[in-house]
Amino acid sequence: MTKNILITGGAGFIGSHVVRLFVKKYPQYKIVNLDKLTYAGNLENLADIEGMPNYKFVKADITSAEEIFSLFKENCFDGVIHLAAESHVDRSIANPVEFIFTNIIGTVNLLNAARDCWKDNMQDKLFYHISTDEVYGSADDGSFFTESTSYDPKSPYSASKASSDHLVRAYHNTYRLPVVISNCSNNYGPYQFPEKLIPLAINNIKNNKQIPVYGKGENIRDWLYVEDHARAIDLIFHKAEPGKTYNIGGNNEWKNIDLIKKLCEIMDDRLKRPAGTSAGLITFVKDRAGHDLRYAIDSSMLQKELGWKPSLQFEEGLAKTVDWYLANDTWLSHIISGDYEKYYENQYVNR
Repeated sequence: MTKNILITGGAGFIGSHVVRLFVKKYPQYKIVNLDKLTYAGNLENLADIEGMPNYKFVKADITSAEEIFSLFKENCFDGVIHLAAESHVDRSIANPVEFIFTNIIGTVNLLNAARDCWKDNMQDKLFYHISTDEVYGSADDGSFFTESTSYDPKSPYSASKASSDHLVRAYHNTYRLPVVISNCSNNYGPYQFPEKLIPLAINNIKNNKQIPVYGKGENIRDWLYVEDHARAIDLIFHKAEPGKTYNIGGNNEWKNIDLIKKLCEIMDDRLKRPAGTSAGLITFVKDRAGHDLRYAIDSSMLQKELGWKPSLQFEEGLAKTVDWYLANDTWLSHIISGDYEKYYENQYVNR
């Protein structure tokens, strides 16, 4: 079946993997990638598919209702896969308003445009909203987040994503807009902007810079390889019933300090340094405000209903990720600009 699909945030980390998967796997689909190209949006992420006939890039801002309605009027998409978001907790603490506009107003603009476009025929249409496990708060009691876990966001970022989740469900309940939502755990892999823990540490180790670790490194996260997330998104988009929510997790819980030590071991091996060299760069810094202790996803419903499961164990995925970053110096050097250096200094050095 031919489909006209809008993927928002498709030049970002997760979005670029989703765009690549859909463009290559479904040549009969027309894939439109909408991205504002902020600091984390990079068209170099998609250089390998930019000339493919079923792919088109549109630079636009989801907070502009006029731009979004115009794009829908021109294309009247059959489906929307909505990944565009401000997504870094530290940045949300420094500038929460930006997160409110992008994650809430931007999502509402897309919902309104889809509703207007599909008002006469919602058959075979779908608005797929990608969210995060951080909306559930912190699983300090050893439990796991399920699709029925109550929301308890603790940061401006997670609160803005929780708000957008509620609005997506409200449009389904009020206007019968066909929607699905997924909430995923921490992603890692190629093309991730180096403000995030793993690529930041890889880059710092490579350049013999200190590796900043919040608090004592006791915070626990569930890690999901980004290509496994893209496969899950593909399954949910094509097979989920409207109104459903699925959790996507890697079943890989690691304390931050243990993750960094494992990463140091891999980097010492790849860089032919004596064992323990990279671990000597670990530096504990003042903890982040409102830092959730533990996130842990139960993705059993997705596995049982749609047959998805993670393809990689964490150690294997981490080694693949290290190899990719070491082999792609040019990509990394292009995105680490003066703005990034200023952000890094403010976030980690001047604490």
